Amino acid sequence: MERSFESLMVEQCAPTLAGIKPASLFRCSRRSAENIRQTAENWDHALECLGLRIRILKECPHTGDCMIYIYRPDWVGRLLSDEESLCFLDRCGYQRGTAEFLLDQLSKRLCLEQDYPHEIGLFLGYPLSDVIGFIENKGWNYTCCGCWKSYGDPEKAKAYFDLCRRCTSRYCELYTNGAPLLKLVVAA
Repeated sequence: MERSFESLMVEQCAPTLAGIKPASLFRCSRRSAENIRQTAENWDHALECLGLRIRILKECPHTGDCMIYIYRPDWVGRLLSDEESLCFLDRCGYQRGTAEFLLDQLSKRLCLEQDYPHEIGLFLGYPLSDVIGFIENKGWNYTCCGCWKSYGDPEKAKAYFDLCRRCTSRYCELYTNGAPLLKLVVAA
């Protein structure tokens, strides 16, 4: 049985819906939603008043599958306006600008590049040191692995990963038992 757009959002984005993570990303297949673009647009409008936005970062021209980005614009804007983060993105070839402008550039990179743009972690709220550590170590030598590979304090990372895991488990349980998705969103 195919999962719906909404169930995928709960399963993959619960920490963002709960306000403990600035952004999440999930893949939605054409089979999961009759019209992914329309569904994403409808949810974007429904969530905007709660401080969340949804946008399609990539759409596969062959399968119609989409990478859906759900985020808290104010939080992501603060993360992407940090000078260290901007310098890192400069080195990755991004032009400085608003968070939306940077997201447009990320979207183009996802659609055009053969290699996956690992700087995406920054757009998902991963610590800059972990994004840089992942790139420099080619995914190896991490201190802890959970929602992402951490290269810093493993205890701090484990605590955050556990919080995200518990949040996702609880949100999935609530949603499965009939809680409307909008009732699960913590407003910004």
